[in-house]
Amino acid sequence: MIRRTLLAALVAALLPATGMSQDAAPSGDIVVAQIGPFTVLPAPDPKELNEGITAALDEINGRGGIQGRKVSLIKLDDTYTFDGFRKQLDVAMARKPVALLVPLGSATLKNLLDSKLLDSTDIVILNAVPGASVLRSPGHPKLFHIRAGDEQQIQKIVAHARTLNIRSMGVLHQDIPIGSSGLASARSAAAALGGIEIMEAQAAPDAAALAQAAKTLATANPQSALVVGAPKFVGEGIAALRAAGISQQIFSLSYLPAPALVKFAGAAGARGVGLSQTFPNPQGVSLPLQRDFRAAMRKTHPTLTNYTTFHMEGYVTARVFAEAAKRTRSMTPTGIAQSLRAMGEIDFGGFRVNFAKGNLGSNWVDIGVVTSDGKLMY
Repeated sequence: MIRRTLLAALVAALLPATGMSQDAAPSGDIVVAQIGPFTVLPAPDPKELNEGITAALDEINGRGGIQGRKVSLIKLDDTYTFDGFRKQLDVAMARKPVALLVPLGSATLKNLLDSKLLDSTDIVILNAVPGASVLRSPGHPKLFHIRAGDEQQIQKIVAHARTLNIRSMGVLHQDIPIGSSGLASARSAAAALGGIEIMEAQAAPDAAALAQAAKTLATANPQSALVVGAPKFVGEGIAALRAAGISQQIFSLSYLPAPALVKFAGAAGARGVGLSQTFPNPQGVSLPLQRDFRAAMRKTHPTLTNYTTFHMEGYVTARVFAEAAKRTRSMTPTGIAQSLRAMGEIDFGGFRVNFAKGNLGSNWVDIGVVTSDGKLMY
């Protein structure tokens, strides 16, 4: 028995952390899972979240793991559907993960809550994407949000618009939960501030619907525009607004990285667009978090040279999980949830997370402006 145990430990020590984390969960490892649209969503979000997570886990495992155990990551593709998510969740649960990290998709996540599937599944979710209000009010005791929500992002955008003396904002929103709740948040923020009129146009994600909605807003001639929806919708929506003749200030939320926006809308169409951000600049070096993140990314992904906010988000999510896991007395989903609430405010080197008062960990929001070379200027 002792010989078999020592042999298993030796094999685990020799295997690369990242390769193992993606495929297998050796006996004794702490298992976490990531389920997302890796093959269908025409945006880099899930892949970049995964790259940030693996950089953090390699860093954590390289320092001895958590409570003497390595952390393994299961990566599963849900094809951007709730049925796909449900099937892959069954696959993941067979390996007994203690947490699900950054699942993505407002429709999928809303179905997860509405179907009561989360109630009957022994898992805790850390940092669902997006931060739509319909996923947070009332939310779920097993669903923890690190990123500031869409409501906080839209409040920041509307307040910023008012400081620019903008008196009207056209909201182009997708016909899914993130879009409808985004419109409601814009109306609420505008009403609270006063002096800014909200116009709206809803659209399906097909080109014809987007073109018609963009034309509707262009006819209304608002002084600014806000686009809310899935990343592809946002990118193509901004392109449609520019094609319809809207040269005014355009804003959107944090889900579409600046380089991806350039691919959708072109350099000219993306230039000057304001994107709310819920994590510090991944290209920055002034904060300890930024320096730690960049060092971890260079070590795990040496061929990557341009880091996005989704890389940072994945990295921070894994580190938040690690802090909770270090403190728990029971390495179970319930134990992780209890630890998240009990650990109070944690400063990750310039970015603070605190679940002591509820399941919303951060209200940090900034606005970056897309430059002519497809980067964000904060």
